[in-house]
Amino acid sequence: MQTASMKKKQLAHAVGAIALALGAQQALGAGFALQEQNASGLGNAYAGGAAVAEDASTVWANPAGMARFSTIQIVGSVAGVFPSFKFNDNGSLPAFNQPLGGTGGDAAKAVALPAIYLVVPINQSWAVGLGVGVPFGLETEWENGWIGRYQALRSKVETLNVNPAISWRINNQFSLGLGVDYQKIKATFTSNANYSGALASAAQSAAAQGLIPAAAVPGFIAATPGLDSSVDVTGDDWSWGWNIGLMWNITPDTRIGAHYRSSIKYDITGNVNFGNPSLPTLPPQLAPIGAALAPAVNNVLSSGGVTASIELPSISNVSFYTRLNPKWELMADVQFTDWSTIKDLTFVRTTGAVLSSTPENFKDSWRVSGGASYYMNDQWKFRGGIAWDQSPVQDAERTPRLPDSDRFWLAGGVQYAMSQQLKFDVGLAYIWVSSGSSNQNAGNTAQSGLIKGDYDASVFLIGGQVSYSF
Repeated sequence: MQTASMKKKQLAHAVGAIALALGAQQALGAGFALQEQNASGLGNAYAGGAAVAEDASTVWANPAGMARFSTIQIVGSVAGVFPSFKFNDNGSLPAFNQPLGGTGGDAAKAVALPAIYLVVPINQSWAVGLGVGVPFGLETEWENGWIGRYQALRSKVETLNVNPAISWRINNQFSLGLGVDYQKIKATFTSNANYSGALASAAQSAAAQGLIPAAAVPGFIAATPGLDSSVDVTGDDWSWGWNIGLMWNITPDTRIGAHYRSSIKYDITGNVNFGNPSLPTLPPQLAPIGAALAPAVNNVLSSGGVTASIELPSISNVSFYTRLNPKWELMADVQFTDWSTIKDLTFVRTTGAVLSSTPENFKDSWRVSGGASYYMNDQWKFRGGIAWDQSPVQDAERTPRLPDSDRFWLAGGVQYAMSQQLKFDVGLAYIWVSSGSSNQNAGNTAQSGLIKGDYDASVFLIGGQVSYSF
């Protein structure tokens, strides 16, 4: 037996050929842009957002709308998002030397999305504003030991956007708005790595190089099943973007708004942390092999610094609003999101070695919405709206981080005006998500298993808002 004479360099070469999935794979799910930037628009499924300019949340939807304000206004909003994501197995396969596992339960996590806005008119021509909100985000968490544990366990992406803005009323028909976005992204992704598979690959490679007897490999593999490493990847960054809007008042009661938010590029820095298991008690003839291979595998599955570059998409809106009569108003909206900026997600160690690289290949997507509001009297206004929201995820790249598909919205809401200065809004929406198929092995079934089946998903939204004019 050559175990005693194994060289660390030879073992490192053997283990380095494993090409594990390392748990950073599939790190960003799809469609994680958040429409829920206020509660007043929620009741109309956010139809007409760039043209309505009903309250100070126009800082986000279209800063040109601030030109319509004659008094200072502050808005506080919070939206509760209650999603459901479940997986239905239909032929999934386990990773090498591992049990298949369960279906993961309900991976969705409820979240609260706060936002605050302020508009301050300077004179009849100029106004300034500030908005703070959460424009992108996701959170899913599958049960430990589930089928897809080598591709995803917990996924959490958080953003915080600080958006100062200014508007200029050119004349009674046209106004312009310009804003700057200072945005933070913070991400956490956890999964398992197939430690048993890594040991098996290392043993096979070492045997091929004559470092251990080939006859010992089957027994070593049989003695080391079901071993997993925990993988935790975290990172964050701040970056800059901008937005610009135009509003055209066709008549006093009818207007069109257009708004563009730039893409934002991030250079994320963070860490990958591995928790590697201890080997089980091995027979005497196999113990020296395990004692030599485990440190080499641990060297590959080692914690350290990582970096990643990503460009979040630009968003373009064209909106229509009209007040038909004292009782009714109608609105519509078309939104385009340039998701194709996300081609892949690659994590690189600070040493320069690639930790993982995952194709995403997001496609550009459209969102179309329509809504109406009815004024029962001076105090009560009722809202309704529908929307179709196209997913950027392609079937071949659907991942368990966020198993997204096309969505249909049905929304309603109510506004109560306690006075001319103080208004309260409540909005509700239910989102049907189309069933999404999965045939995902992250490039290697032996390392990551095969997630084959389909995802069922839905989302319930509820939002509340207070608006106060000084």
